[in-house]
Amino acid sequence: MDADGSHRPEDLPKLLTAVTKADAVIGSRYVPGGTVVNWPKSREILSRGANIYNRLMLGVRIKDATGGFRVYRAETLRKIDLSSIDSAGYCFQIDMTLRVLQAGLVLTEVPITFVERELGASKMSRTVIIEAFTRVAQWGISARLHGHSAASVRK
Repeated sequence: MDADGSHRPEDLPKLLTAVTKADAVIGSRYVPGGTVVNWPKSREILSRGANIYNRLMLGVRIKDATGGFRVYRAETLRKIDLSSIDSAGYCFQIDMTLRVLQAGLVLTEVPITFVERELGASKMSRTVIIEAFTRVAQWGISARLHGHSAASVRK
């Protein structure tokens, strides 16, 4: 959960309920019932475009792989290799999404209302965008060269 006010505490019970039937849950802006409030249109276009790119390149069905409002079961975190993660920025969220799916675990999305931050400044930068674009391309191309989607690769 981001501490800048963009993730509403009143949405947390939905994630906690959903994790009783899943291994991890993403609070999603982009599933039916999810919304974005007061975000600059350019930022929403970038976010939606990044998520479309993720789905196409990685072969995942997750609508909001870049979203940071998440709940993980402790067992889920023990099953994935956290020590090998070197992604930063929004790529970290995509990396975690892939690792959960690659472990054969259940990842679900629940709708949330995402509100433009009340505190702090965006961490979005050219470096963050390039890292995510490059890593997602590498993961997707590597998986396709081996004849499968990136989400089905077992680590």
